[in-house]
This record gives sequence, C-alpha cells and structure tokens, in this order.
Amino acid sequence: METLSIDIETYASCDLTKSGVYRYAESDDFEVLLFGYAVDGGDVQVVDIACGEKLPDEIIAALTDESVKKFTFNAQFERVCLSRFLGYPKGEYLSPDSWFCTMVWAATLGLPLSLEKVGAVLGLEEQKLTVGKDLIRYFCKPCEPTAANGCRTRNKPQHAPDKWSLFKAYNKRDVEAEMAIQRKVSAFPVSAEEWENYHLDQRINDLGIALDMDFVDHAISCDEVSSKRAEEKAKSLSGIENPNSPAQLKAWLIEQGQCVESLSKAEVARLLKDASGNVEEILRLRQELAKSSVKKYLAMKSVVCADGRARGLIQFYGANRTGRYSGRLIQVQNLPQNHLSDLGSARQAVKVEDISGIERQYDNVSNVLSELIRTAFIPKPGSRFIVADYSAIEARVIAWYAKEDWRIKVFEEGGDIYCASASQMFKVPVVKNGVNGHLRQKGKIAELALGYGGSVGALKAMGATAMGIPEEELKPLVNAWRNSNPNITKFWWAVDRATKYTVSTKRPYECYGLKFSYEKGILFIQLPSGRRLAYVRPRMGVNNYGGECVTYEGLGGTKKWERIESYGPKFVENIVQATARDILAGAIKRLWYKGYRITMHVHDEVVLEVPNGKSSVDEVSRIMGETPEWAAGLCLRADGYECEFYRKE
Repeated sequence: METLSIDIETYASCDLTKSGVYRYAESDDFEVLLFGYAVDGGDVQVVDIACGEKLPDEIIAALTDESVKKFTFNAQFERVCLSRFLGYPKGEYLSPDSWFCTMVWAATLGLPLSLEKVGAVLGLEEQKLTVGKDLIRYFCKPCEPTAANGCRTRNKPQHAPDKWSLFKAYNKRDVEAEMAIQRKVSAFPVSAEEWENYHLDQRINDLGIALDMDFVDHAISCDEVSSKRAEEKAKSLSGIENPNSPAQLKAWLIEQGQCVESLSKAEVARLLKDASGNVEEILRLRQELAKSSVKKYLAMKSVVCADGRARGLIQFYGANRTGRYSGRLIQVQNLPQNHLSDLGSARQAVKVEDISGIERQYDNVSNVLSELIRTAFIPKPGSRFIVADYSAIEARVIAWYAKEDWRIKVFEEGGDIYCASASQMFKVPVVKNGVNGHLRQKGKIAELALGYGGSVGALKAMGATAMGIPEEELKPLVNAWRNSNPNITKFWWAVDRATKYTVSTKRPYECYGLKFSYEKGILFIQLPSGRRLAYVRPRMGVNNYGGECVTYEGLGGTKKWERIESYGPKFVENIVQATARDILAGAIKRLWYKGYRITMHVHDEVVLEVPNGKSSVDEVSRIMGETPEWAAGLCLRADGYECEFYRKE
C-alpha cells in the first residue's frame, strides 16, 4: 500500500462549526459512523462502523504507518477525529507528516476551500452529492425530541434505513470526488517544501495555545451585567421597549429629528459627531450594546479543549490568492488592539467583576473587555511568551522588488519609513515628535493606502479625511507619493504588461525576478521563493474605464465563485503579500527546528511559548530577521518582547 484516500462521517452533540474539530473530537458522545476509503486509487469501500462493521487490520495499520500517504479533503478533520477513534489521549494526535490535504492542494491553484465548490469549478463527474447536508443534519447532529420520533434526541441507522443507505452512498461519493480532484490537480504537484510548511502548520495547530478560562468566564459575566445595565439605561432615556432592535431605535432617532440611513458602526459614528443630550447618550449606548468583539470570549468557551488550550485557530493557505495563513474560530487575525497602560490591573478588576470600578476608571466596560481579549491567551505554567514580528515587511518587500533605493536605505539605517516618506513627499525634514512631525501622519496614511495603486478613494477608506486631511489635499498627496516612488510605480505597470502579455499570447515572460506563464488554463506567477500564485481561467477583458485588463475566476468579495477584474498594482499586492508570507513560513520553520514552540502566529507576528530562563528576545528576533537565500539584498528586521499574557506592545 502506497496511498490511502479517506473520508469519514462522525457524530457528536458538540457544534463543530463553533467548537472546531479538536474540541469536537473530545466530546463524550463522539463516534465515527462511516469510514470510506480507497487503496492506491482503487475502488472505494465503505465500512459501516455504526452498524458494527470493523476496519480491516491493514487499514488501521496504515493510519499510523508513515510510509503510507493519506489523502483527504480537509485532512485536519480526519486526522484529529481518527486520533480519538484509535484511542489517542486527549491533546495527542496522529503525526501529520504522512497526511496530505487535497483542500490545500486545490487552494494552491486558486480553487475554493470547499469540496462541493471545487467539484463544480472543475466540472467533475464525481461531484459531491447534494443530499449530503440533509443527511449530515439527520445522522451527525442531535435531533429535536418530538412525540412523532418517540422523544429521541438522536437519529440512528435503524430509524431510517433508506436514508442510511443513501448516507453510505454519499460517503462513497465523497471519496470518489476527492480522488477525482487529486487526479485533476496532479499536473501541478505541491512542492516538498510547501508540504513541509503544511505539516509544520498542523503541528502548531495540534500544540494550540493556553487560555485563561477563569478570566474568560469573568469577562463574559461582566459583559452580561454591563449589557443589562446599558439596556435598562437606554430604555429609561428613550422609552424604547427593545433598545437592541434596530427598527425601534431607528424610529426613535427619526422622531428626534435625526436623518438615519442605517445603524451601522460607521453611521452611528457619523451621527455622534453632531449629537447631544439623550440622542448622544443613546448612540453611545448603541455602540456599547453592538460591540461584537466581546463575542470572542464566547468563542473561546466553545473552542477550549480539556487541557485548557485552544487548537485549530490557523488555516493553512486560508487566503488562496496569496497563500497567506488565515484565522478560524476565535479569528486571531482580527483581534482588537490594546491601548490600556495598565492591562494587569484591568484584568484583575475583571476577574473580581468590579464593574463599578471599571466604569469609574475606564468609563466603558465593553471597551475594556474588548482591549483585554488578547490577554486571555496565556503561556503554560513555568513559561512566558516571546512575541516577535517583522517591521514594515510589505514596505520592505515592495522596495526590494522595485529597487526603490531611497526606501531601501531608510530600512538599512533603521529609519522611520513614515517620516522618510513624508520627507520625500514634501521635500522637508520630518522627525517623529520633532521638526515637521505633523507631516508624519500624512506619510503614514500615504504609505498604508497608496502602495498598491490606490488613489483618493483608498486614502478615504484608510481614514484620511476622518483624521483631518482636507479633501482638496488628497489628490496632491497621491501625486506626491507616486512622484516620490517612481520605481514602485514602474513595477506596477511592468507587472500589468507581463500579465496581459502572458494571458493574450500564452507565452512566458520574466521581469523583476518574477516568472509569468500560462499552463492548462491557469496564469501562474512564480515568486523568487519558487512558489507559484495561480489565477484560474484568465482572459482579456475590459475594465470599468473602457481599458484592457486581465480577468480570472475566483472567490470574490461576496464569497461566490465569479470572474474578477485585476490589473498591475493588484497583482503586485498579491506578489508582495505572498512573498511576505514565504518569509514568515521560513522563519516559522527555522524557529521550530531550533526548538521553539510556536503557539500562534498573527499576520507577520509569531507567539512563542518559552520556558522561563531560556532563550531571549534578541535571539528570536535574530532568527526571524535572517534573509532567505532567494531574497538576497532584502533588508529584514524583526522586533520582539516578552509578556506574561498576550498583548501588543
């Protein structure tokens, strides 16, 4: 046996979508119902475990045999669930090294992270059966007890034999569909290095990160009490029966003479600018009641495993346009920032539920809880966190590609890119908190908004006008930035020409260390790292301005598979972010193999759980800051700090 293709169906009363597979597989009532498999691409067999059938000994042996490659779509689910099935203790899992995920394989080619959607995009004959969702709902989740079903809380095979037969056919078809996907994508194999990155990602997810559940429980309790107080106060001030009802609140605001289009976060902030009296108070209470970030505490309760650690928070190749990692479950990629100077004191106040004290010292309980979310992540006893991240990595990477020498010099000398950019744009010296320091903010806004072809709209989206930059200054700001960065601007349009040439002629093209090619209906952009970005079914089209552009198929802003319009600066954004991702992946590998245990990483930052008295921030920063061989001349810098709970310094 060389390969084993697998798909399983399981039952647990735990909600998989909220808990994630690690917590799900720890459920007391967890069990594997069906085990579909195929050996070396042969016929699919379905083992009806729920009805007493046993897995063949050679299949059980293959699950732990590192020489047998296991293939499945979303391999983390099968691997973690089968660890429990095989009797592994909670918190211990099958080694990921011989498991290969066809979902990740599909993602490397720009395809969706969904078996059903991949099958549809590829036009497979062996597509996932559409009845699957109903069958999963029937057999894999608890049911509502009714008089008609004898008040049972679970449906078993004997309760619906016909449905069970269909469920077995569904399981068989899933294995067939996964194998069909593998055959389709086999022309574009994933590199050994990228599979190594995936296996390491799985080890990091298996390790997980500890949560301070005592703090989490008190935070939830504080939020409940605070929300109840805010709701009662809103009722008292307005007479609204339900202050959480957008319709009732909107009607009340209109009665007060307010012109209200919606109660979105941005609209409430706009209304507050001119509000006073009860209207101002009600709008502030609305902000407090609508605060969604505290829901992350509830997510932590749902996710935490028996040993107090949260697992499965990172999705490998979650952003399949660039290959960047994305967040799952608690969504650590979008944690609120913390600005409180005394996080430790604020945490203690929450732990004793001193709500009155929190309101006296910090004014708003929900804001405090929001800022403390990061601090719920803690190292295990006897350890502390070392947190390190790259300094201005995207700005460094784009300067390296474009050979924008003045920017490269700033990075080499350890300068402030925002000050340097403002100085370059306005032709005067700019020093943070010093001479012409007021211009630094304009430099920062320009840097964040304009690096990938953005114009006035991008500045507005970045909050330029909200920060006090007059409307009439926006276009000159765009022009000043582009004039100060002529090589980056040239880079945009060189990439634009390269993609158009490759798509229209189907011939390869090289520029700026990038290789563009068209192969079997896919536009590839090979990075200096050797990894390739993929754009499915590209063709020439016409943009909104009547100009020629490249379009391709992918998941759009609505998460639907659609044709997407692109151009040079947008491709450059993908290239730069993908390159930054490869740099991070290399650093994660170096750190892990030197014995560091990475419990989490967020964007360009890693969080290490380090035994007290061992290692140092300087050592971690040095390892992260090493420039890969393929990126000669790129000036990298990583900075770090130690902390007793996770926070932003």
